Amino acid sequence: MEASKARVAVIGGGSWATAIAKMLMENEAEINWYLRSDENIKRFMQLHHNPGYLSTVFFDINRINFTSDLNKAIKNSEILVFAVPSPFLKSHLEKLTVSLKDKIIISAIKGIVPDENMVMGEYFEQFYNVAKDKFAVIAGPCHAEEVGMERLSYITVGCADRENARKISQLFECRYVNTSITDDAIGAEYSAVMKNVIALACGICHGLKFGDNFQSVLVSNGIQEIERFLDTVHPGVRDTKDSVYLGDLLVTAYSQFSRNRTFGTMIGRGYSVKNAMMEMIMIAEGYYGVKCIKEINEKYKVVMPITDSVYNIIYERISPAIEMKLLTDHLR
Repeated sequence: MEASKARVAVIGGGSWATAIAKMLMENEAEINWYLRSDENIKRFMQLHHNPGYLSTVFFDINRINFTSDLNKAIKNSEILVFAVPSPFLKSHLEKLTVSLKDKIIISAIKGIVPDENMVMGEYFEQFYNVAKDKFAVIAGPCHAEEVGMERLSYITVGCADRENARKISQLFECRYVNTSITDDAIGAEYSAVMKNVIALACGICHGLKFGDNFQSVLVSNGIQEIERFLDTVHPGVRDTKDSVYLGDLLVTAYSQFSRNRTFGTMIGRGYSVKNAMMEMIMIAEGYYGVKCIKEINEKYKVVMPITDSVYNIIYERISPAIEMKLLTDHLR
């Protein structure tokens, strides 16, 4: 699998899918790009950029095969990159009539499949018989907006087969993107979900006008919470100080581009959940993720005070000020 010869389907039309396509085109992969809307495809081809996301990133559209037919995109590709919000994955896959057998599946989804409460690696293995060595995950720390601006960024490719991880990483590494690999694909996925939850908490506290001193304590407790959860739910050899865990948490907790921090900030400032969701253009995965993590943890009973607080605010409608005051007693 050489980057310059790979046939890759990009499934999704958001900012992360757009950034992924940009990286792939740096390595001259053949791209089959699935977008749901024929109208969006038409506008994309007219404007030479995604009309809805990262509109400053221009593409050579002659090198892209656009389609609104998911099965066509998959049939004509050997590698599939899923970059749709986790709540919508099942509805996309309901259209599937072609087999995923012999395809390499790459998840760029930083969420859990609702109802099933599975990260993508677990879901594709159980429902689509995708072998562990043919499933990979793209993890951070990496915001799509900075990839679009060609600011130096780092991504981690996780796959149970380290050689496949290395080959996949070559698809994305370019002059402004450095890559590393890990065999902890499932752990990286769970961590990506958890960091969104911690970022929600950071945003809520920011909206409540907590200062940087408290935010630093919140984040340091957050990585400990992630570590406890990972060691219980998916035990393995890992160092949560690695960038795929701690780095991804930091950028999501502090960056101006973090949609989860932004969503949390609105909640902290007094927005209702409904109004905050209506005002945001993009999906805050942490909204869905905190509910899934909470339900998963009913089995494991891991001590997770930050997750519990975010869940209480978002789903139990407890006052952010009251809940965060209670949380401060658990942090050290």
